[in-house]
Amino acid sequence: MESPDSVVGVGRSPEAIRSLEGQLSPFEWYAEMRQETPVHFDEQRETWDVFRYEDVERVLKDHDTFTANRAFEADESSNDGDDSDDGLPMLQTMITTDPPTQTRLRGFVDERFQPGAIREYQPQVAEVTETLLDDLEDESCFDFVDEFAIPFPVIVIAELLGIPADRRDQFKEWSDALVARPEDDTPEEMKRVQREQEEAQRAMGRYFAELLEERDGGDGDDLITLAANAEELSRGEQIGFCMLLLLAGNITTTNLLTNAIWSVEEHGLTDAIRTEDVDHTQAIEETLRYRSPIQSLKRIAVEDVELHGQRIQAGDVLTLWLGAANRDPEIFDTPDEFRPERRPNRHMAFGTGVHFCLGAHLARMEADVALDHLFDRFDRLDADLSGLEPLSALYGLESLPCEMSRNA
Repeated sequence: MESPDSVVGVGRSPEAIRSLEGQLSPFEWYAEMRQETPVHFDEQRETWDVFRYEDVERVLKDHDTFTANRAFEADESSNDGDDSDDGLPMLQTMITTDPPTQTRLRGFVDERFQPGAIREYQPQVAEVTETLLDDLEDESCFDFVDEFAIPFPVIVIAELLGIPADRRDQFKEWSDALVARPEDDTPEEMKRVQREQEEAQRAMGRYFAELLEERDGGDGDDLITLAANAEELSRGEQIGFCMLLLLAGNITTTNLLTNAIWSVEEHGLTDAIRTEDVDHTQAIEETLRYRSPIQSLKRIAVEDVELHGQRIQAGDVLTLWLGAANRDPEIFDTPDEFRPERRPNRHMAFGTGVHFCLGAHLARMEADVALDHLFDRFDRLDADLSGLEPLSALYGLESLPCEMSRNA
């Protein structure tokens, strides 16, 4: 799935949704802003917040006017010659560049993430699922996030990349650091988060640089070997690709799985999915709309432009609220209801336009296989929805305690 705004960069949540309740359910604020000020400038965060589906879609599809390139933001805001606003080398990835660079960075691997190619990974993903479920066989209760939703996508993406999954604790530590947000607005907290992000980026960069060097010229079928032998990519771009894939390939899928269980349990649909009265694939699709793992993306205006009556100036940052767009009543009937049977379901959880998520088909397949095997294995799965704690970044839960029993 598409990664959050940047691989490295300290960001803050809007003041209106910084509370625990606001982080768990920002949707009332989305509705209010969508109705009253659908394109709104937040002076504290120095960004234009965009809430309506039509406006979000326009910005995402018009990469000539609204760029994903962070280098443009750095150029507009500073003339000190640094590569980026945090002093680290600018990572060139397919989500932080626009065509033709983005096309080149994505083109060498695009075929490996098409539906036909993804189907070939399905037995691998099923095996990972069964192994993790075997480990839960003798437990009557477990933390769905910690014991399943976190290790599952990490193992899958590690296998695709060709790196040892036994380092998954390290991978999670890096991922968490790279998408972390400050707990408050104090300079000390902002610097702490930025320092940890920089350290994680450097550590990941060194790790992948060594692996790419080892596999340069090799004939393996893993994605690191594929990247190492992509002559159209510089070594820095190869490192950026590996970092992005590891980051976007695990934490967003973790949240998709968690949010799916959260949503079906909250609406009393678990048994209906188990008995196939409700299609779990459709439930996954509705989860993507209803509780999108990534709630917002960032773009920068390349030129002066008007958006929904507001004058956006060149260099201005825009925060596109996917979570608000996916509940726009102009597009979705009863948008605040969780309806797996919803047709059509034109959500933008994977973005749209040239930056449509490379891993969309993989994420869907992973979630489909995981939930299919989970509900087939256990005849009871009761999640405890009391005392939920939101993640400090993206949109998901720190933990989700579950009680379960095995099918006879």
